[in-house]
Amino acid sequence: MNKNILIFTGNGKGKSTSSFGMALRAAGHNQRIIIIQFMKKNSDIGELVSLKKLGIDIIQTGLGFVPKKENPRYADHVNAAQLGLKVAQQALNSGDYDLVILDEICGAIAKELLAEKDVIAAIKQASEPINIVLTGRYASARLIDIADTVSEINPIKHAFDQGIPAREGVEF
Repeated sequence: MNKNILIFTGNGKGKSTSSFGMALRAAGHNQRIIIIQFMKKNSDIGELVSLKKLGIDIIQTGLGFVPKKENPRYADHVNAAQLGLKVAQQALNSGDYDLVILDEICGAIAKELLAEKDVIAAIKQASEPINIVLTGRYASARLIDIADTVSEINPIKHAFDQGIPAREGVEF
């Protein structure tokens, strides 16, 4: 099998950043890369601006912070995540990419925007060769089981907890 599945999970800062570092590395080897972001919608953040300058495809399907299920807007987030999964399936099956990053997809599953079984099926059906990266909090045991590499990022200390606001070039 020539499919490599990696997961960056945990409650600490740096899951998406780690996957973007992989995108930079892959770009240095002239690989074809796509990043599909679930639950995010701000395209003006520093890393995305830089990655786009490198010609890396980035598609945001998220709507931002996900409300509780009883909120009428929750259904919009489910629909956005479903659209993201369709985009991901196309990218995974196209043969057009060497690296597919599914940013925040673990969180989308945990918030029940996506069914875990549908995500696993999409990954298993992906054309080969391919590297697939999943990021986000709360990676499930089943996702971890199918992955080749899993890194859990745990917070020891964070500036935000000390009242320091998010900083340009560090958090965005």
